[in-house]
Amino acid sequence: MNTHYKLEEVWPQMEDGIRKLKNILEGVPGESQFDSDTYMRLYTTVYNLCTQQGRDDDVIHGRYIETYHTYLRSRVLPAIQEKHDVFMLRELMNRWANHKVIWGGLDYYLNDFEKAFLTDTADYYTRKASSWIQEDSCPDYMIKAEECLKREKDSVTKYLHSITEKKLLEKVQEHLLLNNAQQLLEKEHSGCHVLLRDDKTTDLDRMYRLFVNIKNGLNPITAAFKLHVTSDGTSIVIQADDAMATGKKEDKAAAGLQEQAFVRRLIELHDKYYAYVTNCFKKDDLFYKALKEAFEEFCNKDVGGSSVAELFSTFSDGILRKGGSSEKLSDDAIEETLDRIVTLLAYIDDKDLFAEFCRKKLARRLLFDKNSVDDAHERSFLTKLKQQCGTGEFQKNPVDLIVSTHQACLLMLFNDSDKLSYSEIRAGLNLTDDDVVRLLHSLSCAKYKILTKEPNTKTISKKDSFSWNVEFTDKMRRIKIPLPPSDEKKKVIEDVDKDRRFAIDASIVRIMKARKVLQYNELVTACVEQLSRMFKPDFKVIKKRIEDLIAREFLERDKDNTNTFKYLA
Repeated sequence: MNTHYKLEEVWPQMEDGIRKLKNILEGVPGESQFDSDTYMRLYTTVYNLCTQQGRDDDVIHGRYIETYHTYLRSRVLPAIQEKHDVFMLRELMNRWANHKVIWGGLDYYLNDFEKAFLTDTADYYTRKASSWIQEDSCPDYMIKAEECLKREKDSVTKYLHSITEKKLLEKVQEHLLLNNAQQLLEKEHSGCHVLLRDDKTTDLDRMYRLFVNIKNGLNPITAAFKLHVTSDGTSIVIQADDAMATGKKEDKAAAGLQEQAFVRRLIELHDKYYAYVTNCFKKDDLFYKALKEAFEEFCNKDVGGSSVAELFSTFSDGILRKGGSSEKLSDDAIEETLDRIVTLLAYIDDKDLFAEFCRKKLARRLLFDKNSVDDAHERSFLTKLKQQCGTGEFQKNPVDLIVSTHQACLLMLFNDSDKLSYSEIRAGLNLTDDDVVRLLHSLSCAKYKILTKEPNTKTISKKDSFSWNVEFTDKMRRIKIPLPPSDEKKKVIEDVDKDRRFAIDASIVRIMKARKVLQYNELVTACVEQLSRMFKPDFKVIKKRIEDLIAREFLERDKDNTNTFKYLA
């Protein structure tokens, strides 16, 4: 059974020790130093008095201050005041030396007290942790841990040397938190996953506060956060994939609504967990990284046979075309929604595919959609895309025509030029000759001659040149320029694949021109790093492009090491 120490009962014993210490400091003849038994008896009494449960801290601290001040007033101050000049300075130095001795000598404090104190503290909180981890929920456990840390910090301020604070708090953190982190965070009904699922922001905030000052303490929390967000996002993708697959078989309109709902759910999911990172996790870079990696995990999966890049572009088109389809959005709501789409775009590998779909949908809106929202939103969205994608030269063209995407792109070439040759148009569109001939014929040789052709014949030649037909008029306010149907989606993907091949070729040549000689793995890594802003190149495609460049004599293999390549000037 533990003994309860009362100050008044042990004070006579402590006074004897204090009197002896004063005599030693004053140099009283015949006063010997403390023997080890006396010292340890006094030390144990003081220690037990100051650490026991139910102690009266104010009374103990008050008695200490009173005793100390009495000594200073009765002995120290008079001894200094009665001396003058150099003798006063010597007395002051002597008294200062004694003052430092009163503060125990740091070596004695560290070796005789602090070492044992920290060991006892570790044992105490190990026992507490083993009990609390079984009995308490994760939030309750964290509340107790936070209270313990505060109490120990206060005790240092009142009773201990400041040098002990960091060591003491680290001991508490180690034995209450670090050693039990996994078991605490993975509690079945109250762990990190449950707190995230149930929006327990106060508990998540406390969790961050407790673990942020522990070395690597946040690692298990960020891992749990990433896993939870990935699980939520993947669930949304799977549900949307099933719903879209069913919808496309039954009703295209329903499938379109499913696509919109999917994108909105991703926006809401990102808003939710971005708020967690901002508020609960104090904008910590580790959590931004975990959020990014989680969204990259599920935002690059196909949904309902379409890439997320395509679904984002379709959703954006709907917002810009009619202010949000069936719902009427305010100008601020439109801007906020477009901001969120651009934010999510950062997690998509195929940014170039998104940009290509957007360019084609933009052409449609600008050329023949009178229901599109005002130009301010269009310009704002283009600015955001350029900042995010680093690409996209979109030009306005207010011609009121109903045309295909490729027809629109061809007409937009005349925004910068009054007259274009066949070869210039083909280069601007980057299409095959068959496609270019087909497009030019529909616009210059069919019923509606939107373009004039030189020479004025009914067939298209590679030597022809074309101009905008400024004299074109028609009674109809909106006219449709017919063109045989084609698989536009397939064409877009083919065009993007071709652009990627050119981009990979250019990247490899730039790298090799600068480096001259590179190993295969180094070349692939450098190429991926250069192109990752727009898309994530496939290693197999990079390998094929290297072989093609060797065949075209831009590169050659090292004769002694076939895994090494040299640049040929």
